[in-house]
Amino acid sequence: MKRWQDRWAIVTGASAGIGRELARLLAADGVHLVLVARRAERLQALAAQLREQHRIQTEVFPADLSEVSARDGLHAFTRERGIAVELLINNAGFGAYGEFWRIPLARQLEMIQVNIAAVVHLTHLFLPQMIERRRGDILVVASVAAFQAVPYISTYAATKAFDLLFAEGLAEEVRRYGIRVCALCPGSTHTEFREVAGQPERTFRVAEDARTVARVGLAALAAGRTCVISGAHNRLTTFAERFVPRRLITRMAARLFAPPQP
Repeated sequence: MKRWQDRWAIVTGASAGIGRELARLLAADGVHLVLVARRAERLQALAAQLREQHRIQTEVFPADLSEVSARDGLHAFTRERGIAVELLINNAGFGAYGEFWRIPLARQLEMIQVNIAAVVHLTHLFLPQMIERRRGDILVVASVAAFQAVPYISTYAATKAFDLLFAEGLAEEVRRYGIRVCALCPGSTHTEFREVAGQPERTFRVAEDARTVARVGLAALAAGRTCVISGAHNRLTTFAERFVPRRLITRMAARLFAPPQP
């Protein structure tokens, strides 16, 4: 991570979970941070802590990334302050658990905006400056759910499949400019994700520590990898799925994720 020392990084979804640990790891290596999330108080507290501990510069940008104006505002915010973003971490995202038709449509469309549209939009805003400098990196936090359909979190899994393919394709496009792009695919992780999604605890059988996941993602990006799956169990499971019919995998996932019947 010395690659980004004394340079600026944006971390979206920085108020909790993997995003917060990404920010902490980067700060420990002397990376200046623009922290983005909806919860301003959490961001302010984290920014103050990291400035005090690591003597870095921090900026806080509270924003709801489901809104187009917030994404444009973030870009304008960095330009006005003369911040050259060397590392963009598209981490913000959330899920919603349950039968598709029962989950409010507005919530699912908001999820698509945050998990997909914001990733594309922010990448499109910050990538041109990276290309101009012939230097920069982008980390997209996807999920092991990207590798197969997952009933009862169907929309979430589909958004993460988009993130994975977007990151891998983009990585090959921009490699010639000296820019690295990597998709980080964690499995179950000890964060607030499960509670926000309303997902039952039984679906989180083997959960990793958020700091471990963050470290895996940054190391893979620095090494020039285009995709990394965090956790030996997750890597083994994802590899094994290649040899099983997709319909069978989907049925198995449905049994695990199915909500109790009334």
